[in-house]
Amino acid sequence: MRQELTFTSHGVSCAATYVPATTPALAGPAGRPCVVMAHGFGGTRDSGLPAYAGAFADAGIDAFAFDYRGFGDSEGLPRQDVSVRRQRQDYHAALAAARRLPGVDPDRIVLWGTSYAGGHVIAVAAQDAGIAAVISLTPATDGLATLVHVVRRAGFGRLCRLAGHGVRDAARALRGRAPHHVPVVGEPGSPAMMSLPDALEIGASFAGPTFRNEVPARAALKVGLNRPTVFAGRLACPILVQVGTNDRVAPAGAARRTARKAGPWAQLREYPVDHLDVYAGPWQQRALADQVDFALSVLTCPRSPRHHRGRTPPGSAPEAGPTAPVHP
Repeated sequence: MRQELTFTSHGVSCAATYVPATTPALAGPAGRPCVVMAHGFGGTRDSGLPAYAGAFADAGIDAFAFDYRGFGDSEGLPRQDVSVRRQRQDYHAALAAARRLPGVDPDRIVLWGTSYAGGHVIAVAAQDAGIAAVISLTPATDGLATLVHVVRRAGFGRLCRLAGHGVRDAARALRGRAPHHVPVVGEPGSPAMMSLPDALEIGASFAGPTFRNEVPARAALKVGLNRPTVFAGRLACPILVQVGTNDRVAPAGAARRTARKAGPWAQLREYPVDHLDVYAGPWQQRALADQVDFALSVLTCPRSPRHHRGRTPPGSAPEAGPTAPVHP
């Protein structure tokens, strides 16, 4: 039943995969709920997201997964350029497209994001009063904390080398030359934005055919400017924050602080995983099960969370707040 669709974001055609719910269990007078989802830093919708989308569809929730401009099957130039501003604009455009789909209830939209997108969904939900809930998986919520995390884990030299690549790429852009690329993921010691042991092997296990393991190195110069945590206090809908306690890319402490800023709207779940461990295998299944449970608890609440703005969060999230470590 999956459908390949396109929508427009700032004049550019973006590609999306729409997976309608396989059961009418959550259908209401206005239609079915829908989860809108995109990948993290340099990712594409065919890389690790289909399993999540399919599980939501099996639970009665439509899924709408899309590629940012310049990535995957979407149009747009420059290719592979990670722009926080443009990616959040694309989320807003995807939301508008999902709300127009026949059979979708526009008041029951869940925002889903992982890694960089796990931060985007916080900012976008704070700006859109109609979001029912947010799911933020191993999120990058504070770029400044990420830079400190890099220094503590890999040393100041690692940060300097990344910055050097970024400056080289920025200089090429000023001269109108082709970008200087660095890998998205790579082994320790490589110039990759995310360097992790066995990163290439793990990534290959879930990477889709449109994924390209490269981004213009200028992205390294903008990491510290990406701080979606500042939006957390403005949320007025339930949010599930899923943290990897062994995450060597997105620091767990920053995600925990973001959940605290969201106050009683937040549910925090922690898993003993690294950054790439949530796209395949048993921990992906565990994280996914928690996401479905959370979404069902919110979407089956008799009153929409957005009707409770400025009040105590609805009874659909009785466990809001505390950390809950889990095991496979």
